[in-house]
Amino acid sequence: MADHHDSLKGEPPSNCSNWFVEWFNHPLYLEVYSHRNHEEATHCIHTILSQSGLKYKNPASLTALDIACGAGRHALELARLGFRVTGNDLSPFLLEKARKAAMQNHLSLKLTCCDMRKIEVDLAYDLIVQLFTSFGYFDSQEDDQLVLQKVHLALRHEGYYILDLINPSYLIRNLVPHSARTAGALKIVEDRAIKNDRITKNISIVPPQGETLNFTESVRLYSKDEISGMLQRVGLAITSIIGNYRGDTFEEKKSPRMMLFCKKI
Repeated sequence: MADHHDSLKGEPPSNCSNWFVEWFNHPLYLEVYSHRNHEEATHCIHTILSQSGLKYKNPASLTALDIACGAGRHALELARLGFRVTGNDLSPFLLEKARKAAMQNHLSLKLTCCDMRKIEVDLAYDLIVQLFTSFGYFDSQEDDQLVLQKVHLALRHEGYYILDLINPSYLIRNLVPHSARTAGALKIVEDRAIKNDRITKNISIVPPQGETLNFTESVRLYSKDEISGMLQRVGLAITSIIGNYRGDTFEEKKSPRMMLFCKKI
């Protein structure tokens, strides 16, 4: 039940200037990504459970961690299916949205607030998911490697880790440098560029009244060989790769996503 929630733990670092600290904690973040809905999340989770074989296990016996869970779309679906779920994020704003959604739906969901480089590793999870391009935020590749080390330590033996990345080969061929759209009463202008192995998106949000707000997203792009090496170095073996949330086989030139299914060995 919803009253089984743990309180949010920790606070984001106050001296951190990284783009994701401010942007993910801004109320307009959910407006910009309102098209990423619960139906998409439900489909994604069912694909993950089918592809990993976890759908054949009793979910009540399984523990799951959703790293960078945001407002909880995927964590809530896992909880609805019966998993014992922890959602972790850096944003108190998004975690509060997840907490309220869980209460409204009478779901039990533990929530923790900390940087993904500092997730607790003394807990044993059967499944860890990191979805919707929530990897590669940091300036240093060593910090990304640290996240994978934490994941390995947090997983039970033969536990699954699902890492959902942009496929850089597809992105380079299909990059849209400039786009404009609306979300409710907001006009959203997005400019994208690839430089130094990173995709950077500048977002301008124009409200009906008041000043335009500007935010930036920047994510390191990893090739299949690069990320495979990083996973293997920490003891995570890739069992399969799919190219979208429907579960289609990964094709390096054609797949928009690169979802890696890994097992702790």
